[in-house]
Amino acid sequence: MFERLGHFTYRHRRPVAVAWLLLFLVSLPVLPRVPGALALGGFSSPNIESERARAVLARQIPSYSPSSVIVIFQSARLAVTDPAFVSQAGSAIQDVVTMPQVTGVIPFTANPEQVATDGHTAYTVINLNQAPEVAQQLVDPMKRRLRPTTLTVSIAGAPAFYADIEYVTEQDLRRAEIVALPFALVALVLVFGSLATAGVPLVVGGISVSGVLGAIFLLAHVMDLSIFVLNLATLLGLGLAIDYSLFMTSRFKEELQRGVSVETAVATTVATAGRAVFFSGITVLIGLSGLIVFDFMFLRSVGVAGILVVSFALAGALTLLPATLGLIGHRVNALAIFRRVEGPGAFWHWLSSRVMAHPWLVLIPVVAFIGLLGIPFTQVNLSSPDATILPRSTPSRQAFDVLSARFGAGSISPLIVAVQSSGPINSPQNVAELYRYTRTIAADPAVWRIDSIVTVDPRLALAQYQQLYADPSRIGDPFIAPLYAQLTGSHATAIYVYTQALPGSDEAKQILAQVRATNPGPGLTAQVGGGTAEIVDVVQAMYADFPLAIGIIVAATYLILLIQFRSLLLPLKAVVMNTLSIVASYGALVFIFQQGHFSRLLNFAPMGYVEASLPVVMFCLLFGVSMDYEVFLLSRMREVWDQTGDNRLAVATGLARSGRIVTGAALILFLVSASFVTADVVLIKALGVGIAVAVALDATVIRALLVPATMRLLGSWNWWAPRAVARALPSRQPGD
Repeated sequence: MFERLGHFTYRHRRPVAVAWLLLFLVSLPVLPRVPGALALGGFSSPNIESERARAVLARQIPSYSPSSVIVIFQSARLAVTDPAFVSQAGSAIQDVVTMPQVTGVIPFTANPEQVATDGHTAYTVINLNQAPEVAQQLVDPMKRRLRPTTLTVSIAGAPAFYADIEYVTEQDLRRAEIVALPFALVALVLVFGSLATAGVPLVVGGISVSGVLGAIFLLAHVMDLSIFVLNLATLLGLGLAIDYSLFMTSRFKEELQRGVSVETAVATTVATAGRAVFFSGITVLIGLSGLIVFDFMFLRSVGVAGILVVSFALAGALTLLPATLGLIGHRVNALAIFRRVEGPGAFWHWLSSRVMAHPWLVLIPVVAFIGLLGIPFTQVNLSSPDATILPRSTPSRQAFDVLSARFGAGSISPLIVAVQSSGPINSPQNVAELYRYTRTIAADPAVWRIDSIVTVDPRLALAQYQQLYADPSRIGDPFIAPLYAQLTGSHATAIYVYTQALPGSDEAKQILAQVRATNPGPGLTAQVGGGTAEIVDVVQAMYADFPLAIGIIVAATYLILLIQFRSLLLPLKAVVMNTLSIVASYGALVFIFQQGHFSRLLNFAPMGYVEASLPVVMFCLLFGVSMDYEVFLLSRMREVWDQTGDNRLAVATGLARSGRIVTGAALILFLVSASFVTADVVLIKALGVGIAVAVALDATVIRALLVPATMRLLGSWNWWAPRAVARALPSRQPGD
């Protein structure tokens, strides 16, 4: 099949190349519009308690606002109580509060808790009728509507955070492309020694990535896809397309050196290297498909985008690349910088022979070294992202820091308790239970304050609250009346529990556990949301699904490799090798981003945690990408084994023939991944570092040392499969 495909693409090389060129030209106009079609957020799920609490409030309370922006006012000269401060603050937002999306305003003059102890900082809350992911589009119009004032005015809140995430992510992508492409070109020239040969993978990669982005733009109109897929599409799409092109172009040049025709060289390349590329691509696709089982839009969209990336990379490698090679023919070595002889590499042959001469002396210290790199992961603290993943230069991060410094770390991310009642929420019995419930929660010294309908004034007793809420339409107090409407529906009410702890801290998690364990009373049910609850719920839900994803990926990959190599042990060994490099990269994440080592060098503030989705995404991504190199190496080894039946010769020759190419491919993917170290969003920076570490280890320590050592120890068992299994597997026909 693959050989026939090679002949077909050669004989129709011009139409194939023109078809891909048309795809590229059609994709170009939509590329600038891709970010606007993508969604923000996606780190939550409708099936977790914190999200259910939010849904209850949105459904039960007519005036409930799904999001809000916080407008911060500061003055070094004026005090908050100064009439000029109050007047200017009100004037500054006068045009903002008239926007149709605004559902209510809580000025600092109505709530003393919104005034900082320094006496020069205060904030006003502007409630919106849109979810944060949608409301982020209102941030820029709000800023334009702010009237001039001598006060320092800044905007915080989830919509502002999402607006900055979108902008910074686009900037990160452009910067990474500018950094990655020149380095990738230099690496390709070093591998091939020719500008013409080096340019082919870049052309194929560029066209493939543009096609992926165009497909993502179309797909984003029928389903939600996260803004972060932009970075994945570029990183993985360029890396895979270049990897596959590198491997196949090298084989093509090797075939030409044997004196065969260009058509035969193309057909043989597709039949051998193309087959390996196909199966390696399937392993990457399987790994990324594992993300679809998660109940989080962010992970699902990365999985969907990953499938598109792999599909385009494979299609380009098996059609566009052979067609391009057919068009170039013997000119593939044009524009040579230096002459490089194709064929087995003496260094790789020598290295594999030395390793196989002393396999245990290599195996034991290398495994110990990788295990040592993974030790920091035993201390991992998993959490969800907040404004701290943004650089300090962004407006929403600066506003976040002001709120944290002036009002306390937990003041901007309270626990939000959604209390539902079977009868009217304002009945005397329910008001009494709410009164008791809030006092029980407030008894915890870690709780700073509680905002609810039964805590609006500490001077009021239970009987007074019961009398006040007996008929909500007759509440005369100008502060309590709008507060009641914002917090309460006919059968539900919201309770805001504030602490001084950061949302992801152990103290905040302990408070959450205590609140969830507190009984709201007969006739009432409570569900707890808010920042800390989302962190805990997301991590629990995500890692409840993770074992299923791992099982699917490992089982499917094993089956694919069993079909490819017709061996029971080689797929198992490949799984173990991949796991080693992934564990080491996990350790690097904790060591660098949680513990803060090299933070100055990499230009970020230590997070104190590892973003919960990173280990999941990295496993699904790296398991397939690392398998790429395993498939490339083992394919050449299998060819020699089938010809000679000599295991040591198969290992040495296979590594000698593919070691340089695998190392070159890994170097390029390393450079593309490392380019994201320049990202301002810490989440993207961490993903780039994690992938770069895993790829570097995989292409050097794993493939160059562990693979020959373990294959020497296993001997002929590497290629063993029971007769019953061999008969059940699809037979390999010539040209397959």
